[in-house]
Amino acid sequence: MTTAIFSHPDCKRHEMGHWHPESPARLQAIEDQLIASRIDCLLEYREAPEADVADIRRVHTQAAVDRIRNNVQSLLIAGGEYYPLDADTMLNRHSWNAALRAAGAAVAATDAVIDGEVDNAFCAIRPPGHHARPSEAMGFCLFGNVAIAAKHALEVRGLQRVAIIDFDVHHGNGTEEALMNDPRVLMVSFFQHPFYPYSAVLEDVPNMINLPVPAYTRGNEIRQLVEEKWLPALHAHRPEMIFISAGFDAHREDDLGQMGLVEADYAWMTQRIMEVAREHAQGRIVSCLEGGYNLSALGRSVVAHVKALASID
Repeated sequence: MTTAIFSHPDCKRHEMGHWHPESPARLQAIEDQLIASRIDCLLEYREAPEADVADIRRVHTQAAVDRIRNNVQSLLIAGGEYYPLDADTMLNRHSWNAALRAAGAAVAATDAVIDGEVDNAFCAIRPPGHHARPSEAMGFCLFGNVAIAAKHALEVRGLQRVAIIDFDVHHGNGTEEALMNDPRVLMVSFFQHPFYPYSAVLEDVPNMINLPVPAYTRGNEIRQLVEEKWLPALHAHRPEMIFISAGFDAHREDDLGQMGLVEADYAWMTQRIMEVAREHAQGRIVSCLEGGYNLSALGRSVVAHVKALASID
């Protein structure tokens, strides 16, 4: 298997304050753990390009794009460190470029996988994306990277069906809003509930299987949900490509969530996803970093995830 890592230094230049858990140190922790695990030399590293605004506009309104671009421009012209979009999502002078690189990584990885240049890809990117609504940024997220990549696969590359799998501890409300009722897309997830973003649990949307679970849910219970709920739906949908919103904040060491997963659970889920991809999607998977805020647990979990993607024992 050839697994590519897409990233860019611009993704480390976006930051929201020294106190903020969604920090540049997250990407450094991932890089350090890939090196420490001695698998970095087995991966193909690619520099993420900037996304075109047209890519972003397939998911987001022009007003949502302009709010980010214009406020970053104001910081560059008038000075100042940060512009608050909401209580916990801020812009600095590098945020526009970082957001373009994050979305651009997802789109470029999609092209590379579809074109057969690599078997699959992991995008080590920030800002994350799955809370970003079509009309506004929220929850640390500026643009919906995975939704943008899925739309690119469908509307530019001509795929007929894709699946999105979200295993972040938080509900991917932005992805859900962007893609609900699109029969070309199946989204499956679990998320701690009740918990941020406190969005409604939709039960009657045919292309969404988003499963709320209580705090302190552990890996064995999640594995059962995957077997009983996710996998039958994924096989029935027969996706031609799979996208993963790879959040690692359901890890038992992560204080931003209250769930009980460990590295072996992320490896197991990735292996099950790969089985679906091999059967229906020519193995095509693009995974994009979402949450994960305990730096040690994040790095170890990404290594487990990437080793499974790359079929490294």
